[in-house]
Amino acid sequence: MRSSATTVADYLAELTPDQRTSLDSVRRTILDHLPAGYEEAMNGGMITYQVPLEVCPNTYNGKPLMYAALVAQKHHMSLYLMGVYSDEGDRQTFETAYQATGKRLDMGKSCVRFKKLADLPLELIGNTIAALPMNEFVKRMDPMLRKPKRKQALS
Repeated sequence: MRSSATTVADYLAELTPDQRTSLDSVRRTILDHLPAGYEEAMNGGMITYQVPLEVCPNTYNGKPLMYAALVAQKHHMSLYLMGVYSDEGDRQTFETAYQATGKRLDMGKSCVRFKKLADLPLELIGNTIAALPMNEFVKRMDPMLRKPKRKQALS
């Protein structure tokens, strides 16, 4: 479900009651644990938690660097965790901790898919969000943001 909402409130108002309740609970968990500096916004049809362009202006697409995002899809909801995606050790730690909760992990490269709020271990989500200060996330992502240099033509 692609949204053209420009505010989080407008986005939440578009959702079904179950989606709204679930995403609002996850959103509150994120906001309660979000390290200083990140900002909440609507970007790409999702609720995003991002690094302001003033802090990291040189992104590959000219948009703020996304740290996390929430979105309702047709058959599920997704929580994107770029901190987990950007570090294999953090990903393994997250997957192990998730499995230890007894909940079933349905995860792509950066997104955790869930159908209802009870599928998501909110304490783990909060701890994961809190684990990466903005300056550390920017340092981690910096090499990925640099455009590859063109190879010199052989003479």
